Amino acid sequence: MRYFIELSYKGTNYHGWQVQPNAITVQELVNKTFSTVFRTPIDVVGAGRTDTGVHATQLFAHFDISNQFNTEEILYKVNAILPNDIVVKNIIKTTHTAHARFDAVKRSYEYRIFLGRDPFLTDTTWQLTHKKLQVSKMNEAAKILLNYTGFKSFSRSKSDVKTYNCDLYKAVWEQHENVLTFYISANRFLRNMVRAIVGTLVEVGLEKITIAEFEEIIKSNNRSNAGPSAPAQGLFLTEVIYPKNIFING
Repeated sequence: MRYFIELSYKGTNYHGWQVQPNAITVQELVNKTFSTVFRTPIDVVGAGRTDTGVHATQLFAHFDISNQFNTEEILYKVNAILPNDIVVKNIIKTTHTAHARFDAVKRSYEYRIFLGRDPFLTDTTWQLTHKKLQVSKMNEAAKILLNYTGFKSFSRSKSDVKTYNCDLYKAVWEQHENVLTFYISANRFLRNMVRAIVGTLVEVGLEKITIAEFEEIIKSNNRSNAGPSAPAQGLFLTEVIYPKNIFING
């Protein structure tokens, strides 16, 4: 049978999600933990991959196993082994063809900026001190993103993708006191896309580039024209949506 797991993690101590040689990743620890609990090799397949230092409040992955098991018991054992900055929230039975990555129809991210300094938020925000951002201009520019589907200008230059097209559903900044949060949702995202967009929108907010120039950057399909990528620690994967019919009993 195939199962989805829902998990969250603070990415500060990890070299991203995906297993890689000579580096500790979230996927590696999840694989080892489930393999230990089930006493058989388990390889989970994630809905996507987050980079070093990026966090996830919700990410799904799937795995296959022939054994029957008690979900609550396995959750308890798994979370007892995993480090405190990785938590498995749920295990959900799915159809045997369900795929955590390819069946996802919507993904959402948040990018959090703290306007000032806070020692307790250094791992989870980009802290900008002594800089005044024109948030209204940043929102004007963000709205333009919804008019386009090609985002090569905001993709890592060496990406092994067939298309740079994404359908964006939301791109907006909201400010609550000293925290400025960028909300963005799409059917898919390119490598480094959100951080590149945020970094470029901050350039708009600092009035280093105009809103018209921001649109020209999108049209150029050239990463070198966009701004620098925002730091990893402010980025959170917050939601992954699937068609309901791939889940069994919910």
